[in-house]
Amino acid sequence: MGSDGWYLTGDVEDFLGRAGDFLRARPGAHVMQLTWAERVRRRGAEAFGGAVLFGVLERAGAVEGTFYRLPPRGMSVSPLTEGQADGLADRLVDVLPSLPSVSADHDSATAFAGAWRRRTGVTPRMRDTRLRLYRLGALTPPDPLPAGRGRALGEGDVAEAMHWCAEFAGAVGEEAGWDAGTWERSRFADKRYTLWETPDGTPVAVAGMNPLIGGQVQVDVVYTPAHLRGRGYAGAVTAEVSRAALEAGARDVVLFADRANPASNALYRRLGYRTLAEWSVYDFV
Repeated sequence: MGSDGWYLTGDVEDFLGRAGDFLRARPGAHVMQLTWAERVRRRGAEAFGGAVLFGVLERAGAVEGTFYRLPPRGMSVSPLTEGQADGLADRLVDVLPSLPSVSADHDSATAFAGAWRRRTGVTPRMRDTRLRLYRLGALTPPDPLPAGRGRALGEGDVAEAMHWCAEFAGAVGEEAGWDAGTWERSRFADKRYTLWETPDGTPVAVAGMNPLIGGQVQVDVVYTPAHLRGRGYAGAVTAEVSRAALEAGARDVVLFADRANPASNALYRRLGYRTLAEWSVYDFV
């Protein structure tokens, strides 16, 4: 470990060597750091424009906090106190002259947004979409299940996965500008997908999950086309993917939900998911 304070590095192996144990000790709270550090480790910094930046807060030989910045994305921080957020803003004000946003649990994001405003004069604006992070307790599949079955997509089903992810991205306002040549560079490419199919083989819903990292799997992408909702398909496919995550060895299974969507939040609670944190993103205007 280096001297006390925020240590910065562009080397993901250096970052994980210093902070890996800290992140894995509370994988739910650190899901974004674990997920994106692993993507950088697997794909290389060049896949993210090369200018990646990680930070580790070290005090008396112990890690107390972390952050990452992957251009053109904003920054994400681990849970921080107001004092730790102030120290991070001091450390970064001359290093990152332009910072588009910060995301974290609500209190940490709010603390850093305030500290950044005081040092730079930029105005933080909370995004309308606020998320809730859930962690699975005891999985309780729907009973009864809708007619049909789950089908895991394999290596020969890339076109099918691309189609469903494009549908999902369009529904949530996310850019889906990939094609067969750029799919592997998207955030959707490293997931495993499962479809729920009706008895005649018609796919009606999809759910995806990230790779197992630090003993944890994040369920990411749950989507049912609007005209097929209300029939139990989302619950069935989410339960199927959650079970697959547990069978893959996950000790923790987490997912994000839009707080403004009461149906999805109620669904996840029925399946056994419990609130872990409220999540916010601030854009710097």
